[in-house]
Amino acid sequence: MSQTIAVLKGDGIGPEIMDATLRVLDALECGLKYEFFDAGLTALEKHGTLVPAETLEAIEKYRVALKGPLTTPVGKGFSSINVQLRRHFDLYANVRPALSFPGTRSRYDEIDLITVRENTEGAYLSEGQTLSYDGETALSSIRVTRKGSERILRYAFELARQRGRRKVTAVHKANIIKTSSGLFLEVAREVAEEYPDIEFQEMIVDNACMQLVMDPQQFDVVVTTNLFGDILSDLCAGLVGGLGLAPGSNIGTDTAIFEAVHGSAPDIAGKKIANPCALLLAAADMLDHLGMMDKGTQIRDTIRQVLETARDQVTPDMGGSGTTDTFAEALVSALRND
Repeated sequence: MSQTIAVLKGDGIGPEIMDATLRVLDALECGLKYEFFDAGLTALEKHGTLVPAETLEAIEKYRVALKGPLTTPVGKGFSSINVQLRRHFDLYANVRPALSFPGTRSRYDEIDLITVRENTEGAYLSEGQTLSYDGETALSSIRVTRKGSERILRYAFELARQRGRRKVTAVHKANIIKTSSGLFLEVAREVAEEYPDIEFQEMIVDNACMQLVMDPQQFDVVVTTNLFGDILSDLCAGLVGGLGLAPGSNIGTDTAIFEAVHGSAPDIAGKKIANPCALLLAAADMLDHLGMMDKGTQIRDTIRQVLETARDQVTPDMGGSGTTDTFAEALVSALRND
C-alpha cells in the first residue's frame, strides 16, 4: 500500500538536501508518493504568504509532511513558520534524537539519546508578553497546564516503552519556579507511577546541562518543557557533531511533520556542499512513524556505512571532499548492494 506525504523542499539549501533525501527514499522502495507544496520565502514570492492555505490543507489531508529548512524573514509582521505549523496542527511533541556517527567532530562515542520537548506552551507564548511604555520593563508569562504536561510526559514514557528504552529523565526547575515547573514535575511523578517498567529520574535543568556534558551516556529519554527542551536538544546535537546530524519530529494527535532542524544556510545554497544527513535522519524517523522501522534503520545504518567507507564522497563539513549529490549517490549505491 502506498503512502502519500506532503513535501516542503524549503529555502536555501532545502531543495538540494530534499532531492538527495528523496533519492534515498526511492532506493529503499518504501512505496511513498510525494506531493510538493510551497512554504517560506518561495511561498512568499509566489503567494504573498509564508504558509499558503493550500499547504496547510495538504498537510492536514496527508497527515505526514517532510520539511526542508524554511526562512522566516527578519522584521516585524513575520512570525516563525515553525511556530505557526506547530500551533495550527497542535504538534505538541518535539522529538530530537542524538545519535553518534563516525567521522564527526564529536568528543563522544556511542551517544544514543532522545529529547522530548513540549512544543505548544511554556515560555514561548506570545500572549502575555508586554513592554512598558518607557521601554524599561519587559514581562512575559510561562503557561504550563496539567493537560499539556500529562500528554508530553505520557508520550515520552510510551516512546521509551516502544523503543525499548530503559529510563526517562524529567528535567525541570521546580526548586525555583515552583508554580509552572512545579506543576510539570508533579505530573511527571504521577505519570511515572503508571510505567513501573521504565526507570524514572528527575533532574534540575542546570544540573542536567552539566551532566550531559560530563557523562551523556547516563541519559536515555529526556522529557521537559518548551524552553528547556529547546536549549537541551541543541546541546545534545553538539554531543554528536552539531545540527548537521540533528533531525526533528513534530508530532500531534493527527499530524506529524519531520524536518532538519538546522537553518537554510543561504550562504552555501547552490554550491552542492550541503550535508543532507539531518533531513535523511528525519526521513528515517518518518519511516519509523509510518510503521516501517526496518527501513528507518536501513537509512541510519547506511549513513554510518558511507561515513566509514566512502569518505571521499561525503560533504566537506564531515571531513570529505564530496558533494550533496555524491553523498546521496554513495548512500543509494550502498542500499542497492545490500
